[in-house]
Amino acid sequence: MGGLALIAKQQGHQVSGSDLQVYPPMSTQLTEQGIQLMEGYHPENLDDKPDLVIIGNALSRGNAEVEAVLNRGLKYTSGAQWLAESVLQDKWVLAVAGTHGKTTTSSMLAWILEVQGFEAGFLIGGIPLNFGLSARLGRSDFFVIEADEYDTAFFDKRSKFVHYRPRTAILNNLEFDHADIFDDLAAIQRQFHHLVRTIPSEGLIISPQSESALAETLEMGCWTPVAKTAINDSNILWNAQLTNEEGSEFFVEEAGKNQGTLSWSLTGLHNVNNALAAIAAAKHIGILPSASITALNTFKSVKRRMEVIIKTDTLTVYDDFAHHPTAIASTLAGLRKQVGSQQITAVVEPRSNTMRLGIHNDTLADSLKDANQTIIYQADDMRWNLQQLTESMNTIEIYSCLDDIVEKLKQLAGLGGHIVLMSNGSFDGLYQRLETALST
Repeated sequence: MGGLALIAKQQGHQVSGSDLQVYPPMSTQLTEQGIQLMEGYHPENLDDKPDLVIIGNALSRGNAEVEAVLNRGLKYTSGAQWLAESVLQDKWVLAVAGTHGKTTTSSMLAWILEVQGFEAGFLIGGIPLNFGLSARLGRSDFFVIEADEYDTAFFDKRSKFVHYRPRTAILNNLEFDHADIFDDLAAIQRQFHHLVRTIPSEGLIISPQSESALAETLEMGCWTPVAKTAINDSNILWNAQLTNEEGSEFFVEEAGKNQGTLSWSLTGLHNVNNALAAIAAAKHIGILPSASITALNTFKSVKRRMEVIIKTDTLTVYDDFAHHPTAIASTLAGLRKQVGSQQITAVVEPRSNTMRLGIHNDTLADSLKDANQTIIYQADDMRWNLQQLTESMNTIEIYSCLDDIVEKLKQLAGLGGHIVLMSNGSFDGLYQRLETALST
C-alpha cells in the first residue's frame, strides 16, 4: 500500500493514508515523498472527501474508517484493481510470485532493467538499496511487480496477483502459508493456477525444476511456455553452477553454455535461485544473460534482507525480514557457510499470522539448527506456547519481555560473532533499543 501511494503521488495525485504502527523504512519513505500519514483509523480522516479511497487487504468490516467509506458512499477500490486499471494497462508486466523471494527477485529484475536503461516501473514489497524507493511509475513499457497471493480486499477475496495479468511470470516456489485465509496447500495452488490462466500463450513462465508443488499446479493446465531453472544441473535450460558453497559466486548456463560469472555479497542458495530467475525473465524481453550478470554484480540487496545494521571489529548485527521456517533455514544456512565456525545468534519474532497460529511449530526449531543460540520472542498475541520448542533443541531460549532480550544480547555482543534479528514487522522497536544499548 505504501508503494501504491508513491505511484499515485508520481501520477500527480494528492495522497494521504491511514495505518496502525507506521514504522521505518516505509514511514520514512512516504514522509520524504510528501505523503501525509495518519495514525489510526478514524472517520474524520475522510472529512476532506477524497475522490477515491484505496482500501488495503488488512482492513475488514467493522473498521471505523471502512464503515465511514461505506456509510458516506465514497468511491473505493482495492489496491490491486487500482493498479491494474491505472498503471498496468498496456504495460509488459513482469510478475514475481512465490512463498519466498518475491521482494529480492523483483528488486534484481528491476535493477537489471535499470542498468540496461529501460527505467521500468516497479512495485516491490521492500526497499531495494539500489533505488531507495519501493515503487515508481517508470518511463518505459515494462513494469516489474511483486505478485502476492494474499487476498485482495474484504470485498474481493481473489488473490491480488490475478489482477496483474503478467506476460512474464516468475513462480519462485510454493509452500503452505497464510493459514489465516488458506485451508491447505491445495487452496493456494488453485490461486496460483488462476494466475497461470491469465498468462498469454506468447508469454513465459519461469519455475525451478525442484519445486514439486509448482509442477503440480502447472499440471492442472498450462498454455504458456515454461522455462526451468536449477542449481548444479546442466541438463536444465537455466543452470547456476556454484563455485563456492555459500552461493556468493557462480556461473550461469543457458542451454549448457556458460554466459558469465556472478560474484556478489549475497549468500544462500535461495539468492542463487532468485538471480537465475531474474536473468531468465530479463532474457524474455531481450536482455542478454551476460548483461544481466553484469548488472547483478552491482546489486545491493534489499533493506531488511540480511541488512547489516551494526558492525564493529568483532560483531555484526543483521536485520532480516524472515516470516517462514524455510526462509529462516535458508538464510542461516547461507550465513553459516560464509562465516564458518563463528558464533551465530538468531533472534526471532514469529509475527506472521501463520506463525502466530502455530502452523509451523513442528518445523520452526529445525529451521534454526545453523544458529549456535536462538532467542524467540513470545508476544502476548501468540496462539501457542513457544516453550515446547526448547524440548527439541536446547539452544533455544524463550523470552516474553523485550528488555530481557536486549540485556541478553548485550551480553552476547561482548563475545562477538553474528546476531540476526528476524521479523516481518517492527519487532516492537528491538532494533532501535539494541542499537542504543550497544552504544552505551
